[in-house]
Amino acid sequence: MSGKPSYEPPVAITPAILGLVADISVKADRLSVRGESALDLRLRRISQVRSIKGSLAIEGNTLGEEAITAVLDGKRVVAPLREIQEVRNAIAAYDVFEKWTPHDETDLLKAHGLLMAGLIDDAGLYRRGGVGVIAGSQVLHLAPPAKRVPLLMGDLLDWLSRTWLHPLVAGSVFHYEFEFIHPFTDGNGRLGRLWQTLILCRWNPCFVRIPVESIVHAHQEEYYQALREATNAADSAPFVEFMLAMILEALESAASPQVAPQVSPQVKRLLEVLSGEMSGREIMEALGLTDRKSFRQRYLAPALDAGLVEMTIPDKPNSHLQRYRLAGT
Repeated sequence: MSGKPSYEPPVAITPAILGLVADISVKADRLSVRGESALDLRLRRISQVRSIKGSLAIEGNTLGEEAITAVLDGKRVVAPLREIQEVRNAIAAYDVFEKWTPHDETDLLKAHGLLMAGLIDDAGLYRRGGVGVIAGSQVLHLAPPAKRVPLLMGDLLDWLSRTWLHPLVAGSVFHYEFEFIHPFTDGNGRLGRLWQTLILCRWNPCFVRIPVESIVHAHQEEYYQALREATNAADSAPFVEFMLAMILEALESAASPQVAPQVSPQVKRLLEVLSGEMSGREIMEALGLTDRKSFRQRYLAPALDAGLVEMTIPDKPNSHLQRYRLAGT
């Protein structure tokens, strides 16, 4: 008894793809050999902000990193309400996305529900009408009919659960196929990028602190061009090559000052011993230090200046009740 043939998205594994996978694997391994330190937690927060900014900026959101950080911290932001809602939704999704399973349709719909809550009426539901990608008066892509979406998505998620392709390639193929199907009324771009990040993180957890979406935003026109080239070729290879190049660029820039603050060995030691909220004396004792002046000049002040550590009473820096904690905790 023969069943329906399993779906296989068309993708040519080119020498460029193989070379990029090899280069990315080496660089990702170097970043994953250490455990998650206090500095890594800080980088994770920076990456989240930059990922959200990059992905939403592609969709026209104008909020910058400072405003997104303020929303993340629960502070008041003066901006269009829709843009603030988009950021809040993205924060909610990025906070929990590592718990989702890439090939689970329930998780995919849940993710869309979070990303688009309060923005469209059918958040978390496949579209029931036709959609297309339009630039001005030009139709760039006409998505498959709505009635085919559940079947197409079922086939794609089934393929993702059993594919033999390297996760770097599989994630890029999924991203392209997802955008081609365009399963939702709105939010397809941001969810496609988030889902590829989820696949990357399942392969190597170092990607929770690598803002790939930010790099894609910097190459936005090339992103759309790669999608068009893949569609014209009826093969996702052009888009896979593009996305792998973006992932490699993100890894190469991960150690730059823009992404990872350069800190001294003294600051790194402070971050390692800082647990919860601690007084200056408690931190000194944990470090085995007795010279208060040296502690402030070489350890505490640089950590505060780098934004890695924050005061619990910032408006009274000399208060005897002052405590210190990792920024953003």
